[in-house]
Amino acid sequence: MTGIRPSGSPSDPPFTGNADPYTGGDPYADYRSAPVPFGHLPDLADRDLGAAVVAASDEFFAERENLIVPAAPRFDPHAFGHKGKVMDGWETRRRRGTAAAAPHPGPDDHDWALIRLGVPGRVHGLVVDTAHFRGNHPEAVSVEATTLPGTPAPGDLLAEDVKWTVLVPRTPVGGHAANAFAVHARERFTHLRLRQYPDGGVARLRVHGEAVPDPAWLAALGVFDLAALENGGHVEDASDRFYSSPFNSIRPGRSREMGDGWETRRRRDTGHDWVRYRLTGRALLRAAEIDTGCYKGNSPGWAALSVLDAGTGADPADPGAAWTEVLPRTRLQPDTVHRFPLSGRPVATHVRLDVLPDGGVARLRVHGSLTDPPAGEDARLLTEGGS
Repeated sequence: MTGIRPSGSPSDPPFTGNADPYTGGDPYADYRSAPVPFGHLPDLADRDLGAAVVAASDEFFAERENLIVPAAPRFDPHAFGHKGKVMDGWETRRRRGTAAAAPHPGPDDHDWALIRLGVPGRVHGLVVDTAHFRGNHPEAVSVEATTLPGTPAPGDLLAEDVKWTVLVPRTPVGGHAANAFAVHARERFTHLRLRQYPDGGVARLRVHGEAVPDPAWLAALGVFDLAALENGGHVEDASDRFYSSPFNSIRPGRSREMGDGWETRRRRDTGHDWVRYRLTGRALLRAAEIDTGCYKGNSPGWAALSVLDAGTGADPADPGAAWTEVLPRTRLQPDTVHRFPLSGRPVATHVRLDVLPDGGVARLRVHGSLTDPPAGEDARLLTEGGS
């Protein structure tokens, strides 16, 4: 797809070189971007999940923490501070050579930033966004990943014996552009290292993928939210993503505004909307919560929950799959947390939320406990390197 440079691919990247100087008007008017197939997946470097930029080699012009700010980068052409232009991103000073006879940086000179993912996971794609960095973006970037247990300090991550996996090899990038890279490695990672050659500014780093939490932590919890993104829950499909992503419905905490949930367009037919979730694993379900927080004139009229155990061989994507209804069509109230004990203790790997006929749901919580330890490849990925 246009705009993707698969890691390891010899093809040219989609964007290179400086953008045109800003001359006024809409600062995004000449912003370069392209659709990406992994863009619907959650950002594992989301601060709401616990992500952080734990260290950087230099942040003279703009702080490293800006790399993972959830909002889009902003640009104020009139904002200057004591160190120069105020930029909404991570920007380092200009590198210089070693002497007057060699004033330019060396071929391998670079700056780096260390990012702790909010939840460990498999990375499907990365976006190194240089929005508003037009003549001061890096010439090239690379991204590596590693897995370390616990909460390692920057010195632990920079130790010589740490094994790093290259997700994006050193690749030229463009200024004022969303430089996107598909990632084919499927290991579980906890930390990333972003390098920029030789210096410059990056506005945002987005790390799209699937959460793979620490199984020891989940075992210690016992009963937990099996749909939560931070616990390995995943949205497999949805009927509508018009206003916002269904992944919002499994984010941490309560929604803070209407755009922080999942909202569908207004239906003009006799159908209804739905989301299909993959739970952390095969589990015994105890209770569910449907939260319509911040949806007041646009909450669904009714909702229903159904479950499926794919461990029996059923395919959740099959329209003919035999789903079991555990919550019949139930009237919902606007801006309310609805709590439902689930009788019969159903066992499931998947849950489907039906909303009738349409509207917005802020959060879905599905409380229960795992019935089986992870097996096969998932067990290796979960246990390799701890949390």
